[in-house]
Amino acid sequence: MEQLSAGSKLDQAFEELAEEKSISFELDLDTDPRSLKALDASSDPEPGEELTDEVAGLLSDMKFSVTVQSKKPIAESGEKDYVGMALKISNKDGDLTEYRVIGDYTYLRSDVNALGKAMGFPVPSVKDLPPEAGGLKKVLEGEWVKIDTKEMAKTSAEMGAESGAEPEPEPTLGAKTQKRLLEALRRTIAREVDFKTADDKDGSEHITATAPFRTLITEFLGEIRPLAKHLPPGMELPTDKDLKDAPNAKVTADFTLKNGELTQVSVDLAKLAENAKVKKLGLVVRMRDGRTPKAPAGATELNMDEILGGFGAALMDAEGFLEDEEGFLEEAA
Repeated sequence: MEQLSAGSKLDQAFEELAEEKSISFELDLDTDPRSLKALDASSDPEPGEELTDEVAGLLSDMKFSVTVQSKKPIAESGEKDYVGMALKISNKDGDLTEYRVIGDYTYLRSDVNALGKAMGFPVPSVKDLPPEAGGLKKVLEGEWVKIDTKEMAKTSAEMGAESGAEPEPEPTLGAKTQKRLLEALRRTIAREVDFKTADDKDGSEHITATAPFRTLITEFLGEIRPLAKHLPPGMELPTDKDLKDAPNAKVTADFTLKNGELTQVSVDLAKLAENAKVKKLGLVVRMRDGRTPKAPAGATELNMDEILGGFGAALMDAEGFLEDEEGFLEEAA
């Protein structure tokens, strides 16, 4: 009875969330630099590509704030239904970077100096930019800038495409396919996950869900294989053989409900590392009231020629910048 009741409560909470047209949440990495470095070391990085203390400290302290807004309920939304998105990355010292997509424009601002210092790569100086690159000076000064989203996507596609080839459309996942994937996930959870409930003093309810990782993933993929033809190009599903070496340790997720509404989810992933030195490795998602992403006032518009010409040249002149940036992206992934 407890299993059925807990599963039903979670199902209802997620259904209510899916009916919202705007969802906001915060994602924290519940970890520490020592655990991240131990996890990195177990992946056997090449000499010189090990996770540095500075990067491990930056990643362990990051918080991601996300808002998504649609014209329709989230559960029924396809790519064209979304009208606003905002992502902010911050740490204990303040905001590191922020990104918003609203209307025809993508808005950006970053604390370039803080990122450069933490990541150990040189940051171009304002004096390194040509006189006509006024907008790019705003980037280095941490001010808001905006870029035409279609122009940015077109340029990115052209740069990634082979010479003379037509840029391929971005892969999309239709609303119907999303719904069928969610139904497959529900069936898998009902079969493979053990639930327990407990009450808190503040009136909230905790539901813990525990399942062996490899079994859960394998069963879920088995459920969705019939949907493979409906998935966007490039979304290849791993085979059971691919998953045979995945850890099968039990993973527990803790869901907090207040008045039936989902308020927080925390997941402990340390056991999946299969490394005794990884003491703390988890994710915490805190739900927030749905907000409406707004375009920041006074943003300076940039065009792609200005970005590729002025800023690109300045970055190329900064010795070692590109190599350090690639190393950061690999470590962050």
